[in-house]
Amino acid sequence: MTSASPLTAIAGRRRLALFLLCFVQFMLVLDDTVVSVALPSIRQELGFGAAGLAWVANAYFLAFGGLLLLFGRAADLLGRRRVFLCGVALFGAASLACGLAQEPWQLVAGRFAQGAGAAMAGPAALSLITLLFPSTEERARALGIWGGIAGLGGTMGLVVSGVLTDLTSWRWIFLINLPVAALALVLLPRVVPESRAARRARLDVPGAVLGTGAVVSLVYGFLRAGEAGWGGTAFVGPLLLAAALAAAFLVVESRTAEPLVPLSFLAFRPRAVANGTALLFSAAFYAMAFLLMVHLQTVLGYGPLKAGVAYLPYGAGILVGLRLSSRAVLRFGMRRTLIVSFLISAAGLLLLSGVAPDDGYASGVLPGLLVTSLGCGLSLPALAVAAVTGTTEENAGLGAALFSSVQQVGGAVGLAVLVALAVHRSDALTGAVGPSLAATEGFSFALVAAAVLLALGAALIAMLLGSRHPGSVDTGQTPAQQG
Repeated sequence: MTSASPLTAIAGRRRLALFLLCFVQFMLVLDDTVVSVALPSIRQELGFGAAGLAWVANAYFLAFGGLLLLFGRAADLLGRRRVFLCGVALFGAASLACGLAQEPWQLVAGRFAQGAGAAMAGPAALSLITLLFPSTEERARALGIWGGIAGLGGTMGLVVSGVLTDLTSWRWIFLINLPVAALALVLLPRVVPESRAARRARLDVPGAVLGTGAVVSLVYGFLRAGEAGWGGTAFVGPLLLAAALAAAFLVVESRTAEPLVPLSFLAFRPRAVANGTALLFSAAFYAMAFLLMVHLQTVLGYGPLKAGVAYLPYGAGILVGLRLSSRAVLRFGMRRTLIVSFLISAAGLLLLSGVAPDDGYASGVLPGLLVTSLGCGLSLPALAVAAVTGTTEENAGLGAALFSSVQQVGGAVGLAVLVALAVHRSDALTGAVGPSLAATEGFSFALVAAAVLLALGAALIAMLLGSRHPGSVDTGQTPAQQG
């Protein structure tokens, strides 16, 4: 960020701006998981079929993950505040449509529109935070808050869904978004000036179409695999299409004068490592949240409200990790912080994998929940710092969009793969040990696999992300190469 940026003039209002941007991010991430507990109630009232019900969740993943890169770059070129506000307005309108839906197709369409609004608002919010806090210490603290709030939103979606579904109606899991959207639309223009890339480049439409198509095809293929199996054309066809579109995207980006994602941007090591390991991180944690919620209700016998409340300590652990993360990054560096946080998370998942059908909450579920949440709170802010390292006013939106995109894609793919592993393991054992023990074995097997993903992430960070001194990363590149 340069001294010419309009964002440098609002130092006195940055805390309010950070609060608003994090509040909206909390809402966007919350809607990743908020439908999980409410799905049985939604199915009963609107008459969804078994296959169609999955798309209440999947439509949001598909739009959010598929459109992030396009809207992240659009925010750089068209104005970050403008794109953010448009995204919040679309998200609010779509939330109202979901809350008032009377037919299955109306709810699915509303969820898709919600995902599109989130794809507009999320990267713009992260890029604004990156530019509002230019120094290393300020940025680490601000992104620590942002990353922790994002992780808390994913967890609290399950809590909010359980409480509202049990006490009121599933419709309120969408309608509660309206006051948050209204608050952001009214206050943010008063505390954050417009910000865009100084050089008015043209949006790379071919790259946007190919990149978005590749992400959508990949996510769609894995989501369909959860319904139709891994060997059929429903999975293989979209996967092959995604590979072809990704190859075409790389060719186009290497030849165009104004690429959507410059290859040099992807070659900068901290961003590459952060995004690659965020893919593994999101795959593990999205699947863990889903699997544990199902396990609590189907094996341990919790109702929706009790299952939601059972997640409250997870949020507390994330807040503790959030408080420690920015300090750890500044004192020990990103590399050490990320290695330790990934290994803590993996240990927590291994503890959770040992939960048996007759275990109590305090002795069985709670220890693993707390350890996992602490690791999550430590990891997310440090990953966000690494993902936007070296970004400028020219490409802050792109860096934010790329990081958010891999989280969504990783979450969708991890959910499909690890849940499928759990189901396959459970089905194979049902005849031998009974449904309850078989479900527990499937749950345990999937969480061990998720822990392996995090251990792999820690190993990649140890090998690829260097550190010369606390708070920095050793990239072997000059500042000119970083952007």
